[in-house]
Amino acid sequence: MREIAASLPWLVPGIIAALVISIVASRRVGAWLRIHWLLAALLVFSLGVILVGTLTPLAADMVLPPEARDTCDLSRTWLATPIDLASGDDVLVNILMFMPFGFAIGTIPWTWRKIAVILAAIALPFLIEGLQLTVLQLGRGCQAADVVDNLTGLFIGFFAGIPTTWWPSPRRRG
Repeated sequence: MREIAASLPWLVPGIIAALVISIVASRRVGAWLRIHWLLAALLVFSLGVILVGTLTPLAADMVLPPEARDTCDLSRTWLATPIDLASGDDVLVNILMFMPFGFAIGTIPWTWRKIAVILAAIALPFLIEGLQLTVLQLGRGCQAADVVDNLTGLFIGFFAGIPTTWWPSPRRRG
């Protein structure tokens, strides 16, 4: 974890900002999505962590050379294998980072709003990699494997969150 924090100087301040924003926005987001404010806070916070972890500049010693940033690495476009997961690369981090976000989405009751959130969440990894490719100041590289890993985490979390929509809502006290 220290290694990740060292390579992303904006990680800790960004996580703190995401926490504050999630606390401030949770009731309004929860009301709009018809979910408990704690689940809304998880949704907003996990989105903030994803954005901070993927769209902040790398530390100067971690920046990829320009020739590695001008194309997208398409060497892996399939699900990670156990060897990929154990490789020590960021495969597992990319999966784990999207799981809480997917879980929170899974808890949203089925409405047009949930469908809109699902579509936006599916588009998010593609948008992130596109920005990593085009915004050279981030010092990052575009990788198709990251999209696959992010979507894997999103779907694992999503399907884990769906059963919570079957639980009866607590009755409000009059």
